[in-house]
Formats: sequence, C-alpha cells, structure tokens
Amino acid sequence: MIRLSRRTLFAGVAAFAARPALAQQPTWDDVAEAARSLPQLHAIIIAQDGQPVLAEAIRGSGLDTPTNVKSVSKSIVALLLGAAIDRGVVPSVTSTLGEVAPRLIPDGADSRVAGLTMEDLVTLRAGLERTSGPSYGEWVSSSNWVANALSRPFVAEPGGRMLYSTGTFHVLGAALAEASGESLLTLAREWLGNPLDIEIAPWTRDPQGYYLGGNEMALSPRAMLRVGELLRQGGTWDGRQVLSRDWVEASLTPATRSPFSGLAYGYGWFLGDTPAGRLAIARGYGGQIIAAAPDPGLTIVITSDPTLPARSEGYFGDLMALIEERILPLAA
Repeated sequence: MIRLSRRTLFAGVAAFAARPALAQQPTWDDVAEAARSLPQLHAIIIAQDGQPVLAEAIRGSGLDTPTNVKSVSKSIVALLLGAAIDRGVVPSVTSTLGEVAPRLIPDGADSRVAGLTMEDLVTLRAGLERTSGPSYGEWVSSSNWVANALSRPFVAEPGGRMLYSTGTFHVLGAALAEASGESLLTLAREWLGNPLDIEIAPWTRDPQGYYLGGNEMALSPRAMLRVGELLRQGGTWDGRQVLSRDWVEASLTPATRSPFSGLAYGYGWFLGDTPAGRLAIARGYGGQIIAAAPDPGLTIVITSDPTLPARSEGYFGDLMALIEERILPLAA
C-alpha cells in the first residue's frame, strides 16, 4: 500500500491545507465547518464504531434521497462478484470470461479475450483499450456496449497495468448476469439491498438490456454508509455474514496502482495507508465517496455535485485532505 500525502499524491490539497490551522485538536464541529466550506460538497456522514458522529446535508437532496454515485458503482459491482463467488455462481476469481459467460465474447475477438479472468476485470487490468475518458461517449453510443469493449485492441497484457475503464466493469456486470441468469439489478437487490435493508432503484441499461456495470447507480448517503460499514466490519451487517471475510480481505489487498492518483487498487476499491491505518475508498465522478477505515472504526460518506469534476489535484485532493487531516485524527 502507499501512504496518502500532500507531497506525493494530492497537489491540490496544499490550497486546502493553507487555511489557518486549528490551535487545538479538531472537533466534529470543525469537520462540519470545513465540509461546509467546500462548495461542491452536498452531504457528509461519518460513523465511528457504527455510531454516526456527523450527518449533515449541506446542499443537494438530503441524506435519505438516492443520488447518482457515479463510479462508486464499480465498488458495488466488485462486492457483487464476491457475493457470486461466495454462492458458487462464479467458481473463483481466476475463472475466465470464456468459462463464466462465453456468450458475451463477440465474433472475431482477440483470442486473449476468452482468457480474461474475473480478477483481470475487477482490478481493471484487462489490458483492453479504455472506454472511459475521451472514449466514453463513443462507447455508450455504440449498439452493443459489451461487444464494443471486448473488441477493442489490447494496449497492455491482461493482468498487467491498471487501465481505468468503465467498459471493463460493464463486462464484469454482464458476466455476473449471464452466470446467474438474473439481472445485475436483481443481484444487487438480493445480495446487498435486502441484507443491508437499503433501496436500490433501476438504473441505466445498455441496448442488450444489461445494467451498466460501473456507473450511474443511485444510492442515498445513508445507504452508502451501510455499504461502507459492511466493508469495515469484514463483510458482516447486523450480525449476518453478508460477504465472506476472505473476499473483503482480498478486496483490501493491493493488486495494482492508479496512474492518475497514485493510489493502490484492490478488488474495485482504491487503497491507502494513513497514520490511522488502512483506508479503502470507493470514488465517483464529481466527488462521490465511500471510505472505510477498519482499524480506527470509521466509515465516511461524501456526496457532491455530480456535474463538476473532482480531480486528484483539485477537489478530490481537498476531500482527501478533509479525511486525512481533520477526520482521521479524531479517531486516534
């Protein structure tokens, strides 16, 4: 894992850190005040050992209304892969696309496509040309999103470097649907929504009817908190083992590293080391965050304006400074 630091990761945090330092140990009121000073931030919830210590809707639609969590959806799909493996729907993380969902492989695809493992997909190391960034619009305008993603050229070896691509997670979501015979929405509701007692509404589907894996899910901030608590508690919720502890531990083990933020990446979650211990982060465009710090017992949820960017050197850096410099010290 790597250490979150202003110097190596978040250049934009310097502006935030330049604000007058607190003379004494910060309080939760100080955290709330700092959150209010960030104009993109909509809502924040912080729980320590499962008990909310701060819950405030500063802007936006409130704490109980579903909001577009953007690429936090990827972390949700990663949890669903773990649930599928727990249930034997997918044999293992090393199962290949050719074994799990051969019907998804388009005619004429590179022979390496069939050999892509679930681990290659969930760690964003498929090696295929990205569909995110400048290519996203062209990808979602295609007539078959899965075939489009799998027909792209290989720009890296499978299992090699991280290539952030929503298309890769869309293939993973479609593979889970094929393997189970159920839609990704049904799986999300049955394997996460029901045990956590949270609402998961329908979201975007592709031309073939597969729910978009990796973007556009809608969850309320309070529902996001329960997802974070599930991860923090090793896959348990309300005394029930919803996900295996082994899957959660594997999710929090670095497999690769983001070339953009420098953060390590496990099974669908960004990872970092802090003085307070491990930190797992689900990150969505605009500044949507679920962060779980198992050792100090903290879960943090932040929603933000989904129409504005949140780059590592900008607003996302500000959010990480808020977490690292103001929130985590209170858990020490």
